[in-house]
Amino acid sequence: MRKENAFMERTEQITKVCQAVVELGKVISQRQLVPGSWGNISAKIDKATYAITPSGRPYETMSAADIAIINNKGEKLSGKYVPSSETPLHVAIYQSFPQAGAILHTHSIYASTLAVLHQDLPPIIEDLAQVIGGAVPCAQYALPGTEQLAQNVVAAMGSGPAALMANHGLICWGRDLKEAYLTSELIEKAARLYCQAGALGEVKVLSPEDVKIMHKFYLEHYSLRQRGQEK
Repeated sequence: MRKENAFMERTEQITKVCQAVVELGKVISQRQLVPGSWGNISAKIDKATYAITPSGRPYETMSAADIAIINNKGEKLSGKYVPSSETPLHVAIYQSFPQAGAILHTHSIYASTLAVLHQDLPPIIEDLAQVIGGAVPCAQYALPGTEQLAQNVVAAMGSGPAALMANHGLICWGRDLKEAYLTSELIEKAARLYCQAGALGEVKVLSPEDVKIMHKFYLEHYSLRQRGQEK
């Protein structure tokens, strides 16, 4: 009976995580952060198991049953479709950042503009500085879906939660899906400001000292308030 209850609880947990991934997929599609079925989303189920969007499936019609379940080696455990081609990248990020609970890869316009330029996004506005804690670096180019791309992205991230992927797009992680999505939105906003402000004059970058203070406040207080964990 105990084993049966544990199995049922795990099944419910997996379904809940998969549904959350599906719901975010619809959001990023509606927000035009991805064209068609490009981009990908994953979320951690436990330390060795992840839910990830399938390859080539449209977000608008995706259901929880479509989400692939993979292990920490990138092997498919269940699901009727092939997992995202960027599975090696997601696995590498989870392995390098144990605190990551979710990963989001988008092809948003302004972040992709900087990726095409192979240009980092500096900390130019306070909300970005709070969440990222510095610049969003651009990783060296490698073909999509390759182990080399995974290595390049993890190396570029350093200790941060995001990187631009040269000639490709943006990838970021969060402690949960909400934070991963928030990070992607803040980066796209900042990338747009950077492109537009740069056309008008010299972009002013926040000082490393101020960025450090704001990032510390976000981690220790503001992000907890967002979760209702601090009043």
